Amino acid sequence: MIVNRVRRGILLAATTALCLGTSGVSQAAPMIEDIHFLIPGGAGGGWDGTARGTGEALTKSGLVGSASFENMSGGGGGKAIGYLIENADSQHGTLMVNSTPIVIRSLTGVFPHNFRDLTLVAGTIGDYAALVVPKDSPISSMTDLLAAYKADPSGTAVGGGSVPGGMDHLVAAMVMEAAGEDPTAFKYIPYDAGGKAMAALLSGEIKVLSTGFSEAVEMANAGEVKIVGITADERVDALPDAMTMKEQGIDTSFVNWRGFFAAPGLPDDKVAGYQEAIAKMYDTPEWEEVRARNGWVNIHNSGADFATFLEEQEKVIGDLMKKLGFL
Repeated sequence: MIVNRVRRGILLAATTALCLGTSGVSQAAPMIEDIHFLIPGGAGGGWDGTARGTGEALTKSGLVGSASFENMSGGGGGKAIGYLIENADSQHGTLMVNSTPIVIRSLTGVFPHNFRDLTLVAGTIGDYAALVVPKDSPISSMTDLLAAYKADPSGTAVGGGSVPGGMDHLVAAMVMEAAGEDPTAFKYIPYDAGGKAMAALLSGEIKVLSTGFSEAVEMANAGEVKIVGITADERVDALPDAMTMKEQGIDTSFVNWRGFFAAPGLPDDKVAGYQEAIAKMYDTPEWEEVRARNGWVNIHNSGADFATFLEEQEKVIGDLMKKLGFL
């Protein structure tokens, strides 16, 4: 099964990460004076949380002196990618966060560029996907959600923080297909990043949200929303009450990787410096606090290993999109 191939690749990467850790972070002087994080979507989304969480861990642990952040929405992430490429010479201090959509959007031909046009720094984390409803929704499980969809398909639209055919749409389609429904028949409503999609859910504009687990866990813990299913194989400690799809009879699992890219032509010493700082970050308590808070999985692929991982993802995701009717 294709999703199992995705899972096996991710588990292998995670196992590798556990073997590659370094220790003994020096607090005397930062390895890197400052990093500017370029975020291809709006505030409150998965990219935003990953960049800010990574910046928090790097600076608090003393590996980086300071971090700044810039949200640049547009084109499902394409605007930021184009900006980084077109201004490469002046962006040597910038890391851009991205994830599975950089593969998806190039496969669909929406992006004129793909990951090969950038400097690959490192894959860092995996984030499970989740289907979420408002706190006062009559829907409390996937059984309830599927019943509501069958009773009123057009009135049970699914919103997401990515374009049609993007990550959130693809995850919802995977779940519907595994539940025995037509993965291309349900109505999907796109928003510019997860923050706006969550706002639409809270305002009643949509009844169901497809999003990253980390984007919903804080609000679920606060009782503002209910997570009715996650794409993990087992429940996650960050929100142990959230049921997996599998335990509700829906045989699907998925982890969306996230990582960092730099401008093309970045000098080798700069690339090595970023990669070493990220590698050392995994052994710090500051990173573990950020990771646990968000319910992330450690996935560390650096340099050539990151390139191999992305090439495998391109094949696996391409096959999955063809199966689900997106290609």
